[in-house]
Amino acid sequence: MKSLLTLFISMLILFSSFVRADNFTVDKVYHPYVLPFEREFEWRLTSRQNDDGNVLLQRFSFGHALSEYLILEAYIVGSRDENDDFGVSGYELELRWMMTEQGKYWADWGTLFEIEKRPDSDDWEAKAGLLTEKEFGQFSLTTNVNILYEWGQTVPNEWESEFKAKFRYRWIPELQPAVEVYIAEDYIGVGPAFMGIKRFDKQEQLKWELGFITGLNGDSKDHTLRMSLEYEF
Repeated sequence: MKSLLTLFISMLILFSSFVRADNFTVDKVYHPYVLPFEREFEWRLTSRQNDDGNVLLQRFSFGHALSEYLILEAYIVGSRDENDDFGVSGYELELRWMMTEQGKYWADWGTLFEIEKRPDSDDWEAKAGLLTEKEFGQFSLTTNVNILYEWGQTVPNEWESEFKAKFRYRWIPELQPAVEVYIAEDYIGVGPAFMGIKRFDKQEQLKWELGFITGLNGDSKDHTLRMSLEYEF
């Protein structure tokens, strides 16, 4: 456990020296797993409150596994503008690939590929990520390292990156407390999170997540509430 903690702190120091990402990096820590031929509906909400006000973002998606290792998801992204009007702010396609069988190697590995288009401008964002998860008895460490590239009509062409991690205690399937870490440009956030899984018949299951992340980047107030519901069948 001591060597794991040392490795984790070293990774935080390494990534905090060069990461760049937008201010909404607090969203979801992806696990590298895919269920064979699963289908899923998902809703995610992220609300960030800081000295500049409140930023609200929601995602609605449908996903369908292409094989026992690949799943493709389509997202509609909604956000609230400066006039407090909520509308569509983006469309996304996301492909996740489970690269290794669970428990076969030292850690479980996966990759994430994503493309996003904004509906009101010719702006695009592409993302590629490496997903890992390692179990230690009833504990597990999940990490996401993502590289992004933005280009288009109203955004500068630039590379960005982000790092996310979740250290989780698998107490019971329905309730699993965790600590999450998010690192991005001018942002480091840490806070408690909870998740759970309610299994029904065969592959049918309902997942929920709730997290409260506090920014440590110097603002007097910087809190992010994130939650999600995911129905797999």
